[in-house]
Amino acid sequence: MTGKLYIVGVGPGHHDHMTFRAKQVIEESDTIVGYETYVNLVEDLIDGKEVHRYAMTQEVERAHQCIELAQSGKIVSLVSSGDPGIYGMAGLIYEILADQGWDRDTGLYVEIVPGVSSLNSCAALVGSPLMTDFAVVSMSDLLVPWDIIIKRVEAAAQGDFVIVIYNPASKKRIHQLQDTRKILLKYRTPNTPVAIVKGAFRESQEIVLTDLENMEKHQDKLGMITTVIVGNSSTFKYKDMMINPRGYTSKYNIAEPQQTRK
Repeated sequence: MTGKLYIVGVGPGHHDHMTFRAKQVIEESDTIVGYETYVNLVEDLIDGKEVHRYAMTQEVERAHQCIELAQSGKIVSLVSSGDPGIYGMAGLIYEILADQGWDRDTGLYVEIVPGVSSLNSCAALVGSPLMTDFAVVSMSDLLVPWDIIIKRVEAAAQGDFVIVIYNPASKKRIHQLQDTRKILLKYRTPNTPVAIVKGAFRESQEIVLTDLENMEKHQDKLGMITTVIVGNSSTFKYKDMMINPRGYTSKYNIAEPQQTRK
């Protein structure tokens, strides 16, 4: 029997936002591996399968087990929320396979099944904040030195990118977002719109629309399942939405429909 390894993104958590392909490969798989919280998101799809649940800090062990199980002939789905190629397990899997001399054409079958990432799901809940160029930065300095993260934040702020912040805070990480806010205020006005989205499309979902000046008042909403979206110089709030203009007003009169050319 030839084994397979699927690296599956299940999206924000609700099955309505999981791709058809993700459901298809999970159904095909006889073995499911993942961080316990992520496995719980697909609990109703894995009845009768061999399931391996892991704690958050066991990524290396998780990756090796997936590869070994697939190499032994199992059809394995390594599940994660969001997209596995964005701060997910895809990179670690490929690093280990590359170290083993894996060949994509002749070796173990590996497929990444993309999912809806937090930047997509959170943006959809608050309007249209990502209509122009944006940057994505993680505040987690467990694997990336903080001085490198600071350089990236500074560059994105200076470049007037809309900035999506993953992993903004945890019980042990409090100063990171505070330091980031100080950098952003060097280049942006205090009333720059900020969206704080916790648990997008989950039962725990909470949304706060605020600004750079008042962002720190919502520390209780920050955590590993929270995403923060900081607008650029063009972003504005409209009622309970955050809108980033694409630039049509500089070329068209958007108040009136355009005449169709004959």
